[in-house]
Amino acid sequence: MEYMEKGSLFDALRSGKILPEGIISGVAERVLLGLSYLHGLQIVYGDIKPSNPLIDGNDDVKIADFGVSKMVFGTCNAGDTCMDPCAYRSPERIDPERWDGDKADGFAGDVWSLGIVVLECFVGRYPLIGIGEKPDWAALMCAICFGERLEMPDQTASPEFRSYVRRCLERNWRKRGTVVELLDHPFITNRRSAGGGGGGSD
Repeated sequence: MEYMEKGSLFDALRSGKILPEGIISGVAERVLLGLSYLHGLQIVYGDIKPSNPLIDGNDDVKIADFGVSKMVFGTCNAGDTCMDPCAYRSPERIDPERWDGDKADGFAGDVWSLGIVVLECFVGRYPLIGIGEKPDWAALMCAICFGERLEMPDQTASPEFRSYVRRCLERNWRKRGTVVELLDHPFITNRRSAGGGGGGSD
């Protein structure tokens, strides 16, 4: 296994850093490339959270910890408790009856989780629970499955970033952005065309 000198994305966030959009875009692209590879093999990663993307000395990002990844053929059991912690679970996994989760294939859940992670990178904390609120199961379920449409709370975010987060955090998994779509989203391609670099696929 490669040595990833800078640790995980969680380590960067724990140090109090709020990452600039250009860095977040690079992280998102590298995770998407990893997901593209896995999904092409019919593997749902199932555990995107800040502690899993690892960063090396060149700021390249790779996803690790495949303990809950699984092969899927067709649909998967929406009742599976494969994603932990639940804070990064998608609506169709938390409330499959309301969100038709029994028909979800799991790939869209990876996109949702990535959306939460990139938003967390921007605001510097878990974004769906307010400061001082207790992140218990009931609060998480309400934040993830109900309420108003999830939007970028910070008005300083670029339109491209706001659009990207909106596509990731679409509660209806059938309407959510796909990995292919998000790799071609302006939030990713604008940085790439400006010389921001690409990334590995694993």
